[in-house]
Amino acid sequence: MHKPDYYARIEAPEMRDYGVYLQCDKLLACQKPLAEMVNADELQFQIVHQVEELWMKLITYTLVDVVDFLEQQNTHRVVTLMGRVHRLMRMMTAQLDLLETMSPKEYQEIRLQLGNGSGQESPGFKLLLRMPPDLWRAFQASYLDGRGLSVEDVYDIRYDHGDSYVVAEALIEFDELFQKFRANHLYLIHRSIGLGSKSLKGRPVELLQAGALHRFFPELWDIRCEMTDRWGSQYGTVRAP
Repeated sequence: MHKPDYYARIEAPEMRDYGVYLQCDKLLACQKPLAEMVNADELQFQIVHQVEELWMKLITYTLVDVVDFLEQQNTHRVVTLMGRVHRLMRMMTAQLDLLETMSPKEYQEIRLQLGNGSGQESPGFKLLLRMPPDLWRAFQASYLDGRGLSVEDVYDIRYDHGDSYVVAEALIEFDELFQKFRANHLYLIHRSIGLGSKSLKGRPVELLQAGALHRFFPELWDIRCEMTDRWGSQYGTVRAP
């Protein structure tokens, strides 16, 4: 095997119609030149994070359409597109495992290349964090207030497993999967640089722990506690013989 030859082919791909359509030459040029990599794992580090940005771009693009369909009360389209978002979130979380194949030292060498940057500056992540309030407003207007329903009605008092319930569950699944992504990312940081360290900007990494406790749709989580408290009064009641 002649390594320089393979490297040359990696950096100058053969371009036919498929590659031209996908702009593979531009896509594969988004990483540092192989000769400038600080170590053998930097290519993986860049690709994983770049792919994460692409998935977040697609998630945000999809959620913008979801807001429109919520406003139209087009439940079938909402559920279909939220299913796409759920799959994307699972892929984002699963691919973080690739970064656990790096040693702490290799990670530190790459980390120095970020300059003053950190993952907290991710443009895709920051944009995604802006979406939940718009989703909730559209859901509340179309599936709660517009139908004379409360969250309590949907889940308990007037529960019928109808459109409002199905859409609410699609939203809370997105919320859950996003928090799982955050939790996995937190453990990745724990494994690579430790939770007692400081980020490159001098901010405690524990800030990420606080973010992992955040919920997009607290009303959908709180109703479960409220139901348990109400129904819990009957627990332990001895049945009549």
